Amino acid sequence: MFSASTYIERRKKLKEIVKTGLIFLPGNGDSPINYKDNMYQFRQDSTFLYYFGLDKENLAAIIDVDKDQEFIFGDDRAIEDIVWMGFEEPLTESAKKVGIENVSPFANLGTVLKSANEKAQKIHWLPQYRADLVIKFEDWLGVHHTKVNKDASIELIKAVVSQRETKTGEELKEIELALDLSYEMNTTAMKLSREGLYEREVWGVVAGIAMKWGGFSSFPIIFSQDGQTLHNHHHHNMMKNGRLLILDSGAESPLHYASDITRTFPVSGKFTDKQKDIYETVLAAELKGIESIKPGKTYKECHLDACKVIAEGLKNIGLMKGNVDDAVAAGAHALFMPHGLGHHMGLDVHDCEGLGEKYIGYDENHKRSEQFGLAYLRMGKELKPGHVITVEPGCYFIPQLIDNWKAENKHTEFINYDKLESYRDFGGVRIEDDVVVTESSHRVLGKPIPKTVKDVEAACA
Repeated sequence: MFSASTYIERRKKLKEIVKTGLIFLPGNGDSPINYKDNMYQFRQDSTFLYYFGLDKENLAAIIDVDKDQEFIFGDDRAIEDIVWMGFEEPLTESAKKVGIENVSPFANLGTVLKSANEKAQKIHWLPQYRADLVIKFEDWLGVHHTKVNKDASIELIKAVVSQRETKTGEELKEIELALDLSYEMNTTAMKLSREGLYEREVWGVVAGIAMKWGGFSSFPIIFSQDGQTLHNHHHHNMMKNGRLLILDSGAESPLHYASDITRTFPVSGKFTDKQKDIYETVLAAELKGIESIKPGKTYKECHLDACKVIAEGLKNIGLMKGNVDDAVAAGAHALFMPHGLGHHMGLDVHDCEGLGEKYIGYDENHKRSEQFGLAYLRMGKELKPGHVITVEPGCYFIPQLIDNWKAENKHTEFINYDKLESYRDFGGVRIEDDVVVTESSHRVLGKPIPKTVKDVEAACA
C-alpha cells in the first residue's frame, strides 16, 4: 500500500468535496465458484482501495463527514480459519497503516447505518456491481434492491470521479510497473506464436506472466486470429500462416493499477503486403491519436482525428472513397472502426466505469453521441493533466456488418463494397498504448513495445 498520508489526504479531500453526511463504502467479499470454500481469486473494490488501501475481504468503511470520523468494520480470523488459511495481521494494525484508528466488528455495521438513518443523516453510497452487496443494502439501509443503484449519491459519484481520474506520480509508477509485465506479455506472445499452435497455448503463457507478482490480468485476455470480433475471449483456433493475431491484454501492479496494451502481429512472423497496408493505416491513426492529446482538447476531437487517418488510409487502399471529412462526419468509417479511441485507465482498466460513463467520460458540457461507432466512445470530455487514457484505434472486417450495411445501401457514396469482398476473411488490426496527459502535452507510459512493421517482425523472429 501507499503511505498512510496518501490515504489520509484522499479522504480529507473527499470530505471537503462532499461537505456533509455519512459516506458508506463497502469492500468486496469472497465470491464462490461452485461452493462456499471454492472461491474466485479475491479482488478488492477499487474505490475502497483508493481511499483505504486494505486488500482484504469482507471489510466496510464509513466516513462521517459531519463528525470528521472514519471507521473500518471487519473481523480478524478465528482460530478455525487460521488452521486452514494461516495467521493474518490484526485488522487494528492494518488500519493504522492507512491512518484509521476506529476499527469495529463487521456485525456493528448495520447498527451504525440504522442509527444514521433514524437521525435522518444523509447517507452517500456508490452504485454497486455485485449482486450480494445490492441485497445486503436492503438489510443495512432499508433500501429495496431495485433502488440501490438508482438512489446512489450523485454528489459522491462526482467527488470520487474528480479524484480518481487525476493520477499522481506514485500512481503513474504503479501503472508503469504493470506495463513492465505488459512488455513481457506482448513480446513473449510474438516470439512464441507460430502455425500449428492453438491460441490457448500462448494465451496461457501470457496469463501466467500477468500473475508473476501474485496478481492477475487487469481484464480477461483477448488473444485470437479472429480479430474481427472486438472482444474475442475464445482461444480454440489453431494458428495458421496468413492470419493476424490480436493480443489485447493487461496486468495489475502490486497495488492493483492496470495496464492495457494491444498489439497485432502475423502468425507467420511476416506481414503480407495486404496486411501491411491495413496495419500501417492503423498505426498512423494511433500515432495521430497520441499526437493529438493535450490539456484542453476533448478526447472526442482526438478520436475524430484518428478516424480521419483511418478513412484516408482506406481511401488510398480503395476501400473508401469521397471526401474524408464528410465520410467521418457521416460515420461511414465506423464500418471499419465501430468503437471509440480509448478510455480512462487506473485502478480499473476502464477506470471508474462502474460509477457511470456519463461521469467519467462525459459531463454537463460534453454529451455522448448516438451515432453508430461514436456512441461507443467511452471518453469524450476535455483532457486534463493527470488523465491516463488508452489510445487504441483499429480496423476490422466484420462480414455480418458488411452484409448488413450493403443490404441497406448504407454510405455507398463513401464505401467501395465491391472491393470489400476480397477482405471478408481479413480479420482485424488494433494497436493500443497507455498515455498520460501532462501539463502541456502527453507522455506514452512504459517501455516501448514493438509496433512498427519492422520491429514487430523482428520480435516475431
